[in-house]
Amino acid sequence: QVQLVESGGGLLQAGGSLRLSCAALTGTFRSYAMGWFRQAPGKEREFVAGISWSRSSTVYADSVKGRFTISRDNAKNTVYLQMNSLTPEDTAVYYCAAGSRIGLYAYWGQGTQVTVSS
Repeated sequence: QVQLVESGGGLLQAGGSLRLSCAALTGTFRSYAMGWFRQAPGKEREFVAGISWSRSSTVYADSVKGRFTISRDNAKNTVYLQMNSLTPEDTAVYYCAAGSRIGLYAYWGQGTQVTVSS
């Protein structure tokens, strides 16, 4: 069992940057692949980025490639999502997730709201 808590969301203008954090309060963080997802109002939850437990592999959705960077600090039990060049289309609740590998997630955080104004 892994308990995940996201933080770092907020309201900002288009073109700005934000870094989200997700801390694992329980579980063996270093053994899990981690991911970020988002859900905009009226839309389904979508994959944003994923990172393997060893940091050797990262995967991004086409919509965020070149703008977002996922990273992790296993010593701090934390995964990050650095978001640059934000647009109103990035407005969503962002969730982190943990699982046995990228694309297979079993544990989810409660989400943090990101709102980008034009």
